[in-house]
Amino acid sequence: MTARLQIPGLTPYVYGTTRLGDDSIPFAARVAIAREAMASGVWFHTSTQYGDALQVLRAAFDEDRAHVPHIFYKIQADSLDGFKKAVHEHIDVLGLDHMDVGQLCLGGEYAENFARTGKGLEDFRALRDEGLVRNFVLEVFPWTSASPLAALKAGYTDELISAFIFYLNPLQRFASNALWDMIVETKAPVVAMRTVSGGNVHRLRDVPGAAWKDYLRARAVEVAPIFERSGVASWTEFCVRFAHSLPNVLATVGSSSRSAGLNEFLGAIKGDIKPLPQDIVGGILALQRRWSDETDVHAEPWSM
Repeated sequence: MTARLQIPGLTPYVYGTTRLGDDSIPFAARVAIAREAMASGVWFHTSTQYGDALQVLRAAFDEDRAHVPHIFYKIQADSLDGFKKAVHEHIDVLGLDHMDVGQLCLGGEYAENFARTGKGLEDFRALRDEGLVRNFVLEVFPWTSASPLAALKAGYTDELISAFIFYLNPLQRFASNALWDMIVETKAPVVAMRTVSGGNVHRLRDVPGAAWKDYLRARAVEVAPIFERSGVASWTEFCVRFAHSLPNVLATVGSSSRSAGLNEFLGAIKGDIKPLPQDIVGGILALQRRWSDETDVHAEPWSM
C-alpha cells in the first residue's frame, strides 16, 4: 500500500444508505434524510443490494445537483464486461458518469486468481483508465480473508487498491487475525463499516431480539463494561472514536434513517476525533482476536 493511493478528500464519517432502502419508511422521509446527509458534506456508501436506495438517492440528487456527494459503490463481477455492467447499474440510475470508489466484491475463481497471480488488475486498470471508477477498495469478510491476505503479501493490492473495507467496530472485526496482523504491519489503509454494530450496546445486550444474531448479544455482554469504563457519553461517539483510534482507519461507514441518528454521527466527527485510551482499545482488540479464532473464521458465508 502506498500513500498516493489514499482516497483524496474522504470524510472521516461516510453515510451508509442501507436504511434508505427500507420501504416501511415513507419515500419522502427517506429523500429528506438523504438531503440532510448531502448538506453535511460527508461521503456516501450505496449498493443495488439496498432495496430502492438508489431511487431515493436519485430523487434527492435531482433536487440539489450542486451537492451530490462522493460515493462508494459495491460492485461484483468476474470479467471486465461484468464490472462495466455493475458500474452502469449504479451510476445510470443516479444520473452520474463515474464512481468515486468501487468496492470490489470478489469471489470464487476470480478472487483466487487475483490472489495467486494478480489476474484482474487489468480489469480494474481498464475501469480506471476509462474514467468509470476513480478509486478501488477491496471488500473482506472472515470467510474470504485468505485471498486478500495472499494478494496483500504478493503486492497485488499495491497498484490500484486504495484500502481494505470490512465490518470494523467494537463488536466485529471481519478480517481474520492473519489478515489483520498483515494490515497493521504494512499500514494498509482501512475503511471501517457498520460503525455502531447494529445498535446501542446496552440494547443489544438487554433487549430480546435487538441483536439479529446471538453472537452479537454475547459480545455486547463483554463490551458493555469496557464502554461504561471509558466514560464516553454515547455509544455512537464511542464507536467512531474506536475506529479512529486505529491508525490505518481512514473512515467509518454508518447508516441511519433518522435525523437524530445522523446528527449523532456528525457530532462525533466535529473537530479533532480524540482516540480512546489505549487500555480501552486494547481490551476490545483482545476480544476481537479471540472472537476471530473462536467464531468468525469458522462461520458459514453470510451467517453473521
